[in-house]
Amino acid sequence: MRIIPVNCITQETKLAKTIHNSNGNVLLRQGTTLTASLLEKIKNAGINTVYIDDGYSDVEIEDVIKPELRYAAVKTIKETFKNIENDLAKKLSPDRELNKRLQAKVMNKYVENLRNVSNAIIEDIMKSHNLLINVIDIKHLGEYTYEHSLNVAVLSLITGMALRMNRHDLLTLFTGAILHDLGKVFIPTSVLEAGEEITIDEYEEYKSHTTQGYGYVKENKGFSATSKIVILQHHEHYDGTGFPNGTSGDAIHKNARIVAICNQYDKMVSDSIGSPAVPASEAIEYIMGNAGTKFDFDIANIFVRRINPYPVGTLVDLSTLQTAVVIDTNIDFPLRPVVQVLELSNGQVHKRDVIDLLKITDVTIKQIRYKDVRDED
Repeated sequence: MRIIPVNCITQETKLAKTIHNSNGNVLLRQGTTLTASLLEKIKNAGINTVYIDDGYSDVEIEDVIKPELRYAAVKTIKETFKNIENDLAKKLSPDRELNKRLQAKVMNKYVENLRNVSNAIIEDIMKSHNLLINVIDIKHLGEYTYEHSLNVAVLSLITGMALRMNRHDLLTLFTGAILHDLGKVFIPTSVLEAGEEITIDEYEEYKSHTTQGYGYVKENKGFSATSKIVILQHHEHYDGTGFPNGTSGDAIHKNARIVAICNQYDKMVSDSIGSPAVPASEAIEYIMGNAGTKFDFDIANIFVRRINPYPVGTLVDLSTLQTAVVIDTNIDFPLRPVVQVLELSNGQVHKRDVIDLLKITDVTIKQIRYKDVRDED
């Protein structure tokens, strides 16, 4: 099993994992043979990557949380953001004090749902003791904001567990991460989707999602202060060059420093409007390249050891000009997995030498390979 972009899939390939639409309903079941029309169906659902079974590995890549929990969480986040947006349009008053009371009343409707889903996911992950994330789940472009919020929360939770945070602190971290982009309900869609074409004025408006989101939940007693501060500070940089306040170093709350890294990583590895995904290895290199400037060095170092850009079954091109399949992961050194060289002969793929890249340091991975070895000319 391996995950590849839909546009790299050839017809007659078998689907290795059931895929769902944005509502959690089955779109195509595991084992389905993909035809041109089915591939178009997947693209129309806003899905750009899927798991396929091409015989290189029979290891199943498990999501870090159960699918039913994931869809329940995304649904809860979506309902929260959408209903707050709707209620704001209907109920906000020019009276500042009345405004605060209305905001608290609106948000209280969703506090319990968010707390319940947060506790369920934390419990699920803590039971599994899974502190290594192979890949973040397949996203739907139309649900990006909500799926991104959940992914950032899951990444933050895994990082917090690696930092040995206690259960209470993990809950406040997870909740803050889920809500980190809440302020975007105040920002026009045209600004959020401007991409590289964003103007200076639009960028200033975009940056206000941190202060507007924080202002919205500030008076709400349903969330802890350490959850709320994440909304305000998740774009602050460790060297003080971030926004909204140019806060630096340990003056940025630890939760916000964690979420800043997880937010940047998930944005980079996700397809969104105007911003195509980059390989996980490239995102990891970016995080480490900015450790100590944009990001807390110690937290960044922990984070990159929790992300596995090369799950078992991944095809890779090596610096030796050979193609190999990943057969094992070196814990704490996921950028240096164990691989087995593949060789094409008379139309058949043969498995050759096993190379532990942690021990054989003069061999490196150049890139993930999406084309099947058997398709070589």
